[in-house]
Amino acid sequence: MIEGKTALGVIAARGGSKGLPRKNVLPAGGKPLIAWSVAAGLGSALLDRLVVSTDDPEIAAAAQAAGCDAPFLRPPALATDEARIEDALLHALDSLDEPYDYIVLLQATSPLRRAEDIDGCLRRCIETAAPACVAVAEAAKSPYWMFELTGEDRLSPLLDGAGMRRHRQELPVAYLPTGAVYVAETGWFREKRTFYDPATAGYVMPADRALDIDSHHDLLVFEAMIAAAHGSNR
Repeated sequence: MIEGKTALGVIAARGGSKGLPRKNVLPAGGKPLIAWSVAAGLGSALLDRLVVSTDDPEIAAAAQAAGCDAPFLRPPALATDEARIEDALLHALDSLDEPYDYIVLLQATSPLRRAEDIDGCLRRCIETAAPACVAVAEAAKSPYWMFELTGEDRLSPLLDGAGMRRHRQELPVAYLPTGAVYVAETGWFREKRTFYDPATAGYVMPADRALDIDSHHDLLVFEAMIAAAHGSNR
């Protein structure tokens, strides 16, 4: 609870995954991938309850084994490639008896997100009086240096072409959503069915905690980062 407001944390983890099959329950750093998000959610000082939204009994069991509530299964229609995560979150809200002032989405594919990122994003939302807040990290490359290919395979600047003639230090800092934490006022979210709006605030988290696991390569990177962290703590 924060300033008298309640917050529900929802770990989203559907069973189907084409890029990395069964990724949410794959061993990652010594435990199932989803267990990392459960640990972060349970470590939050501001979440009043943490539940998993999944269509998959194996994922639900892995989340429960890590200490997370699994009070329902997501309907298959809300777990397809075309299904919107926003609809799955509304299903989660409607499946619980108690109401919450804020909903906090934690994607299971962000294992390096910490409890402090969850609480920081929620605090930023409330302190800035924003209806929603999204965790972001500074982009490694500026979009001002990016191109698209025309039909004749010619390079066309994605943004203002003048950016190509400016030094990196002169370009605006660009931020990317990390996928780690999304916060929204529940009533506003029900109306808008999105976290993105001109009024949405941004919570900047370190880029080294923004890894989103969507491929075998991402998983290898995560394993290497965990091994390096353990080595430095010896």
